Amino acid sequence: MAKNSEKKKLPDPETQGKEVKGKKKKRRKKKHPILFGIFLFFFSIFVAGMLTAIIVGGTVLEEIDNMVYGDIAIDLDTYKNSQNQTSIMYAYDSDGTVIELTRLHGEENRIWLSYEEMPEEICWAFICLEDKRFYEHPGVDWIRTAGVMINPAYEGQGASTITQQLIKNLTDDDEVTYSRKFNEILRALNLENNYSKKDILEAYLNTVSLGAGCYGVKTAAETYFDKEVSELTISECATIAGITKAPYSLNPYANYEECMNRRDLCLWYMHDQGKITDEEYAEALEEVIVIQSLEDSDDEEEKENESAEGESSEADPEEDEKEANEIYSWYEEYVIDQVIKDLQKKYGYEYTEAWRMVYYGGLNIYSAVDLEVQEALEKVYLNRSGFPKANYDERGQLPQSSMTIMDYQGRIVALVGATGEKTENRSYNRATDNRAKRQPGSSIKPLAVYAPAVDLGLVTANSTVLEKAIIVNGKEWPRNFNGDHGSGNYVTVENALARSLNTVPVRILDGMLGVKTSIRYCNDKFHINLVDAAPPSGDRDLSPLAVGGTTTGVTTLEMAGAFATFGNGGRYYEPYSYFKVTDRNGNIVLDRTNEIPQQSIKRETASSMLSMLTTAVTQSYGTAYGSQIYDKNGNRLQTFAKTGTTSDNCDKWYCGGTPYYVASVWYGYDYRADLHTGSTNPAKTIFKYVFDIIHEDLESKSFSDVSAQVDSSIEQIESQQGI
Repeated sequence: MAKNSEKKKLPDPETQGKEVKGKKKKRRKKKHPILFGIFLFFFSIFVAGMLTAIIVGGTVLEEIDNMVYGDIAIDLDTYKNSQNQTSIMYAYDSDGTVIELTRLHGEENRIWLSYEEMPEEICWAFICLEDKRFYEHPGVDWIRTAGVMINPAYEGQGASTITQQLIKNLTDDDEVTYSRKFNEILRALNLENNYSKKDILEAYLNTVSLGAGCYGVKTAAETYFDKEVSELTISECATIAGITKAPYSLNPYANYEECMNRRDLCLWYMHDQGKITDEEYAEALEEVIVIQSLEDSDDEEEKENESAEGESSEADPEEDEKEANEIYSWYEEYVIDQVIKDLQKKYGYEYTEAWRMVYYGGLNIYSAVDLEVQEALEKVYLNRSGFPKANYDERGQLPQSSMTIMDYQGRIVALVGATGEKTENRSYNRATDNRAKRQPGSSIKPLAVYAPAVDLGLVTANSTVLEKAIIVNGKEWPRNFNGDHGSGNYVTVENALARSLNTVPVRILDGMLGVKTSIRYCNDKFHINLVDAAPPSGDRDLSPLAVGGTTTGVTTLEMAGAFATFGNGGRYYEPYSYFKVTDRNGNIVLDRTNEIPQQSIKRETASSMLSMLTTAVTQSYGTAYGSQIYDKNGNRLQTFAKTGTTSDNCDKWYCGGTPYYVASVWYGYDYRADLHTGSTNPAKTIFKYVFDIIHEDLESKSFSDVSAQVDSSIEQIESQQGI
């Protein structure tokens, strides 16, 4: 207790000053612990950083080790085995017999040649020019890599080895980033650990791009010299090897002189590295390289003389790169695109992998095309048969058109992407391409306004709505097609839809449905993929949804798929262009025949919409009046439709169908321009002409038959899947 009481004593007044001074000195000394604390803090951070670096570094090193010494990263055998396996596309005729449509032999001109079939000269030409230490390094030439890092402007052999170049050839990954280069190095080391130098060189010489559409030395020898690789001279081998640096600009058709400079450089490397003798080197330099012309001409001797004088062919390099393959039809080309896309989706392939599988994988593709319907459609569009007289635009072009025809279970039976003759592959397909999307005008109203409102019980066909514009920013909006702001009378929903009034759907959308619900139906139920954002970047507004002034627009394929729901009991089927795909052994790779549709709208909604859209065809006030289709006995087939016209009369649409087929037609210029058609709708005329042809031999049928067929199909699929 004494000690406690002593601690509580006040300081002696006589010594207080000294004690205070002492205390002040102690306070100054307390700065040292603060400095020590700061040091300790930063030291802790340093230690933590070092530990983190060690842990992360260890993890990275472990991953690198796994990558380099683990499983095969790139399977050369898969690429080799798929090279000469031609894929075949089939179709079913009217009797159900399978017939061959076309063979897919690839857009790249490539034929695989084994290592044993290649002469030493062609191998050494590439090795000496591209990778002189090929047989010494482990996949990466660390000496060259370090040299390029020290001096990036070095113009000799680059840092990439033949092994690394092979990886780029197989993956098409040539992005200039450090991460890509790092991964490429790891893959190269992995490749060398799993394959011999012979295997790698063989794969490289069969996949390297050599200009003029050539991939691999065999097709290059055939294209440039009309020879087998075994027949090439040393100088010709060096010429081919020299193209590698820039296939499009250094091939002999594009730039003969620079190509010869590269040949001379390759020969110098071959001589310097002891692969050819002094005599062979001198003889090769003197040899005049004669390039086979790609152009058909009766005067071949004259062209050979020109080449003999060292002159370049006058052929356009871009023309030289054109594919010599057959021209696929619009439908065949779309099947190819869909199979590639579905392979990517199902198996996680990169585009190049899926593309290679389609063209070189020996696939059997069973297309869903209806040959008779497709033939009829192509004939109409080839000759513009049944098209109304049209005006040439200021560029001397006639209006274009596209059409997609489907059944009610997702099968695309026919499509055409343009008028006139199809003269090239990968051309602009106005029926399916996203870049071909156009504003739908009033044809969007059933999807964005009427069907959702009926489905949610907000209106019926007999509901009455005030036919009058609303006030937007102090002004009346919208106007009807005739230019007025509405009669001010109440009209039924069915009447408004048939007449394609603008005021009524705006009132339903604005006062009952709401734009968020509307766009949800468009995208989630009908899958027409509008932009779910507010204007000006998106379609979440009255104008895009009620009168069709969308941001990006729609395709005929999307619209046909959406309108099919009105005829099949409210189900949405994703459109498909093939039934199945099998590999060369008959194993199923892709299958579109057992897909269960989405119930997008109620059956009752679909029935009501079908009835209202039929009114647009049968009643004289309907915008689709005059497009009635008949069976072979002259009996009316129930025909439903919705037309569309965009502002300034730039686009015309017709979407509708019969119990057999549903279709969508677009008509307009490729850019926004007035069609000068007035109230006439050429899309309706085209629909009527095509459908008259494809229905002329068909029996009577009803939409109740369609629904029954769909029900039966779904039950069968569910039974097979055990649902």
